[in-house]
Parts: sequence; structure tokens; C-alpha cells
Amino acid sequence: MKKNLTILLFLLGLLKISAQSFEGEIIYQLNYKSKVPSISDEQFNEMMGTTQNYFIKEGNYKALIDGTGMEWQLYINAENKLYNKLADSNMAYWIDASKEGNTIQEVLINKKALKILGYECDEVIFVCKNGNEKYYFNSELSIDISLFENHALGHWFDYLKISGALPMMAYIETPECIIKSTAVKIDPKKLNSDIFKIPEGVMTEKSPY
Repeated sequence: MKKNLTILLFLLGLLKISAQSFEGEIIYQLNYKSKVPSISDEQFNEMMGTTQNYFIKEGNYKALIDGTGMEWQLYINAENKLYNKLADSNMAYWIDASKEGNTIQEVLINKKALKILGYECDEVIFVCKNGNEKYYFNSELSIDISLFENHALGHWFDYLKISGALPMMAYIETPECIIKSTAVKIDPKKLNSDIFKIPEGVMTEKSPY
């Protein structure tokens, strides 16, 4: 009886661990393929950055980007807004994350499509009106998707409903370029909530786009 109780407690412990939402940092390698004749791939990569340090905690996320044009993105869950900070401006422009204009026309799912960082990843493909999207995921990066149920922007909640996890790789096609994002390091750790606040001195304004 004591042995059975020990096994039960162990299994419950595993269940609790697996149910936890990922908190920590993921480093993504970025690559841009230009679709604009006047802008080269190299110019896109320099402007938008080739490394992204992505932090996530309790429904908030922030991405630090090493581009000459883009500095960071910040999603504040309580506001359901995504802030974009350009490198040459003291203004962070926000977008209402409840809105998404690119309609999904078809969803395709492929099991065990490829390995990333040693993890078997499933693939989900969104065939969209204005460019397709592909995501590759593993439960290693599972999160509480209920925290993002109002985050329609970028088809984020549509993706999370299928995967339940952060992507390890993504291909996003826009009218201007194709973006490839690949996880190169995963670092689960406790984060200070202050990282998800607008830095002092930075002004905010609704994006005109």
C-alpha cells in the first residue's frame, strides 16, 4: 500500500510538472528573404535583426532584437497590446492584438515533421489569403494557452489551440518578405516581471499602420 501511494505521488508530480507553463528565455535565429526588388536579403536582415532573445512569463512576452531598425517587441497581456520599439525613435507604437486581417483558408498538420534541438516537432501549416505560415512545435515548450485567448494578431491563438506550445521554428510569409525563425537555445528560468514593463522614458502611441 505504501509503495502504491509513493508511485501515485510520483505520477502526480510528473503531471504537475508537465502542466506547468514554460517561463524563461528562448534564443531564435532569424533570417529574412526579401520579396521587394529594391531591398536585398542582407538589407532586411540588417534592419530587422538576425537574433531574437524571447522572454515569456504568465501571459506576457518580450523580444529583444539586434536589428538596426527594430529594437524590441513587448506584449502586455492585461492590455492585449503588442508594442513595437524602433531603434531610431523614443516611441513604442502599439497594435491591438485582438485584430487579424489575414484570413486562414486551410489548416494542415503533419506529425513528426522534423527535429529541432533534438526534439521531434509536429508541423502546422496555415494556408492564408496573404501568405502562408508554418510552425514546428514540441510539448517541451508547452504554455497555458488560455492566457492568450484574445491574442488573434499573427494567428497566435489559432496556432496555440493546435499546438499548446511555443514554436521551435516558424516560417511566416508576408507581401514584403519570408521570415524564418529557429530556436537555437532554450533556457527555462524564473524571470523578473519588470522586464515586461514599458521602459522609463519611452513614450507610447497607437500604430498608424
